[in-house]
Amino acid sequence: MSQSIGVLGGGSWGTALSILLAKKGVEVDLWVRNEEKALQMNESRENIQYLPGVILPNNINITSSIDKTIKDKDILLLAVPTQAVRNTIEKIKHDIKPGQIIVNVAKGIEVGTLYRISEIVEELVPNSKYAVLSGPSHAEEVAKDIPTAIVVASKYEDVGLYVQEFFMTPKFRVYTNEDVIGVELGGALKNVIALGAGISDGLGYGDNTKAALMNRGIIEIARLGEKMGANSMTFAGLSGIGDLIVTCTSMHSRNRRAGIKIGEGHSMEEASRIVGMVVEGIKTSKSAYSLAKKLDVEMPIINAIYEVLYKGKDVKNSVINLMLRDKTHEVEM
Repeated sequence: MSQSIGVLGGGSWGTALSILLAKKGVEVDLWVRNEEKALQMNESRENIQYLPGVILPNNINITSSIDKTIKDKDILLLAVPTQAVRNTIEKIKHDIKPGQIIVNVAKGIEVGTLYRISEIVEELVPNSKYAVLSGPSHAEEVAKDIPTAIVVASKYEDVGLYVQEFFMTPKFRVYTNEDVIGVELGGALKNVIALGAGISDGLGYGDNTKAALMNRGIIEIARLGEKMGANSMTFAGLSGIGDLIVTCTSMHSRNRRAGIKIGEGHSMEEASRIVGMVVEGIKTSKSAYSLAKKLDVEMPIINAIYEVLYKGKDVKNSVINLMLRDKTHEVEM
């Protein structure tokens, strides 16, 4: 019996995973919101905007009909930006069958509610079974079969194992984890730290500065995660340090590229326009700042990035202020 998936979101990651699964023989319906773009992708067999030069296999059907995309699918894949997740699920929630497996690949925290995506899904479609797929995985590389390792997290052991088998290929290794909170937070908050790494690059600082940002950044992420009930070891894994490394160091990273432009003196709006894609870390920095305040968790790097983006703080002074904070121990006992 052939497997099928409905992919909601025709950006770079939704397209790359559609290609990966189509090559495995999975029947893929890929929902693209814009009808004209869906027609263009079907005709050219290419996502010119996000993955130029990568051919779409014939068993990917690109459609602007969300109803067709979700009907009778083994898995629904959420690949829309975080702030669009709620609206997307609202459109389809009455047609989702009980026990439907929903796999999310967006990395962020909803502004306002401060919900992780699992919490949005559980609120709107409580009878579904949720999993999150995360880790160091640029769409541009996955689409070209470059070896990649990621993690799937679900509170349902059978769902985690099913998703692992569904996505696994000789070039795409999938690990399992039950820590949904940790995997979601690692994926979301590393985007904020990557903005900081990009800002550092844009200011002309070096490897020493970036290494300090990355190292202290993962400590902040873990600090918040533990307060929210995550397993601290998750942040040493693929969705923690692994994803942080790739997002802070690669020019594939839209968050790092946006940060570079901000460090060079552009506003966050200008930086987003230059990058030309959704920069998840910009909105997530606001959510992360609010979460840290709400839960009384010390996150000086996250706070500094938020203040640069939303309070107009001077970038260079923010770096100096981080360096001149009160002396403290490295390891919390």
